[in-house]
Amino acid sequence: MKKKIISTFLILFFFTILILIFSKTFEKKENQQFPENKTKDKDKVYSSNIIKDVNYSSKDAKGNEYIINASQGEIDYSDTNTIYLTNVNALVKLVNSNNIKITSDFGKYNTNNFDTIFSKNVIIYYIDNKITGEYLDFSIERNTMIISNNVTYTDPENILKADVIEMDIKTKDTKIFMYESDKKVNIKNK
Repeated sequence: MKKKIISTFLILFFFTILILIFSKTFEKKENQQFPENKTKDKDKVYSSNIIKDVNYSSKDAKGNEYIINASQGEIDYSDTNTIYLTNVNALVKLVNSNNIKITSDFGKYNTNNFDTIFSKNVIIYYIDNKITGEYLDFSIERNTMIISNNVTYTDPENILKADVIEMDIKTKDTKIFMYESDKKVNIKNK
């Protein structure tokens, strides 16, 4: 009877060891195939939403064409119609008007209405004119282009410094102003 109990115990012990070894081996193989299983939720790596060499082209009902290129774009998870851009170049081909070229370090592009916010090292080229600043809100929908923060407007004869230049894209009506009423727009001849 003692021998039977000892042999039963040894067999159970042996099977327990085999089961433990088998489960550890299976767990290792599973973690090798699916490495995210061994990480905590906060350490999980999600799929990238970065797009290289972004190019969007659109035309409105009036025939105006808007082309935007960037070295990289990142789709906003909370709003898939918004794309954050890097190294941005845009070309606006307006009907019955000259083209506008815009460059900036960064941009925020809305794929629904084509509105774009350009930021950091913004440069606008229009005919012989060059406008630089740090922030540009460009809206085809509102027909406006508002550039602000360290704005410098240069044409063949003048250099103008202001806080804001607001332009109606359709009529070309332009407002140039300072944020503080006691400061004046600075204009110099070349």
